[in-house]
Amino acid sequence: MNTTGRWTTAVAGAALLLGCVSEPAASHSADGERVLVFSKTAGFRHDSIPDGVAAVKQLGETGGFTVDATEDAKAFTSRNLRRYDAVVFLSTTGDVLDPAQQRAFEGYIRQGGGYVGIHAAADTEYDWAFYGGLAGAYFQSHPAIQPATVVAEDRAHPSTSGLPPTWNRTDEWYNYRSNPRDRAHVLASLDESSYTGGTMNGDHPIAWCQDYQGGRAFYTGLGHTKESYADPAFRGHLLGGIRYAIGDARADCRPENGYRPLFDGTAESLDDWHQAGPGSFTRSDDGTLTSSGGMGMLWYAGQGFGSYSLKLDWKMASASGDDNSGVFVGFPPSDDPWSAVDNGYEIQIDATDVPEKTTGSVYGFRSADLKKRDRALNPPGEWNTYEIRVEGERLRVWLNGVKINDFTNTDPARSLRDGHVGIQNHGADDQVSFRDIRIKELLVKGD
Repeated sequence: MNTTGRWTTAVAGAALLLGCVSEPAASHSADGERVLVFSKTAGFRHDSIPDGVAAVKQLGETGGFTVDATEDAKAFTSRNLRRYDAVVFLSTTGDVLDPAQQRAFEGYIRQGGGYVGIHAAADTEYDWAFYGGLAGAYFQSHPAIQPATVVAEDRAHPSTSGLPPTWNRTDEWYNYRSNPRDRAHVLASLDESSYTGGTMNGDHPIAWCQDYQGGRAFYTGLGHTKESYADPAFRGHLLGGIRYAIGDARADCRPENGYRPLFDGTAESLDDWHQAGPGSFTRSDDGTLTSSGGMGMLWYAGQGFGSYSLKLDWKMASASGDDNSGVFVGFPPSDDPWSAVDNGYEIQIDATDVPEKTTGSVYGFRSADLKKRDRALNPPGEWNTYEIRVEGERLRVWLNGVKINDFTNTDPARSLRDGHVGIQNHGADDQVSFRDIRIKELLVKGD
């Protein structure tokens, strides 16, 4: 199990995200991550830029990374950029880099560098296609500064995991020339009915992330006002985006479309779920299910599934990762949790067991690729995302966007072609939480 310095830094960052009221004492990770804040403007200049630079520097002090700030485009050389784990474009505007500097930055991203775009970073470099793809969308217009409701679509990503499902705040709300949803992974969107001046027909992404040509990219449209950079919730949002960009936190940033919720955090969405066996799950006000007691299972009785992609977010509570739980698939309806054990398959959550019974394994049958698993896994206390894809008798598992297991059932007594899904509450000493369980049914080949 990976217990290196990245875990220590990640836990400290999670405390800030979840607390959102106080920042931990300064500490520096063994990795020595470094971030460059770039705020050159060739068009409109935001008076919040100094506040933004100061905020990122403070986040670096608490989050364990060093921050340099510049408005000199001469910093964009291949040699200099290699010093940095991520570059933050802080409300840049217009054409800020010449062709040689653009080429240096493209090479930096393609070699695994990180990008963070804040607010007017989308109002930058309109004639540079690489940058437009990296940012995800270009600015089009904005109405007056006003309150609006932000909807956190992905609450596993470190930039949004500390936010409530809906977040009411005042800012300048950008409209974009295109919708990035098909190209990037949308983290948060605007409820256009909550304010005036939205022009994106009810689908209005405002923060997103993506893997882009070898690098990692995070963009948030928030951050116009000076007050934003003193807001603990926005600072937590920004810190999470930076942590993702520097590679200190993992997330599934593949585009996600076509899923429907099986559990969306509301009490009503639990109507089709049944508890089998002892113990239970408790739903919190923020839409999280947390296991207690056992050994039991909460299973979706609304229907069975035969070919699908199941996604769900989960985290372990104990510092050691010794929290036994799992996701069951392919079992017949039953109020006996052992029926799922005997007739289905479990994708395990437990960071401490033997390879074929630890996180990412098909329990008792196939270990995950442990090297890939360890690189992709966030530590206890932070959210992870599984994609469990079942097609015929083939079962594949992605952890935070990285494929870590590929298993094919050959047991004639079991079948993945039709069955239910469920989450396990293993016992009194095990505490695992789940959020946002969603599914996309897939066409069977030949249909």
